[in-house]
Amino acid sequence: MITLRNVTLRRSARVLLDSTSVTINPGEKVGLVGRNGAGKSTLFALLNGSLHEDAGEFHIPAHWLMAQVEQNMPETSESATAFVLDGDSRLTELRAALHEAEVAGDGMAIAQAHSDLADAGFHDATSRAQSLILASAFRYTSWNGR
Repeated sequence: MITLRNVTLRRSARVLLDSTSVTINPGEKVGLVGRNGAGKSTLFALLNGSLHEDAGEFHIPAHWLMAQVEQNMPETSESATAFVLDGDSRLTELRAALHEAEVAGDGMAIAQAHSDLADAGFHDATSRAQSLILASAFRYTSWNGR
């Protein structure tokens, strides 16, 4: 579980968290809302280890993996959909395996690659990526580079 016990977190003279305590148990989902500058990104920096609490105790299990998406998409000519899809390393590996099997003309490997892609959700990956984009408030025109 993630535990903050009497945590104080400051940015310059501004206090973002003041003796805050919270426990987030495995499987719980938490949403952070607040105006710009409220400290949401700073709290994530504490969670990912980029920042440390000014006072109190913070604990996250060492064996837990954390992933996050940057707030701003980097400048690229790639569409937002392609950018999100490229972030799925498992699908990228499986597409590469399919390509290698096709180049080699290995029918069994091609069949296995198609099966693996189906199991990994390849066929609805684009719609899932676009749902993520929509939830992230990207403009529709940036989805496909239009």
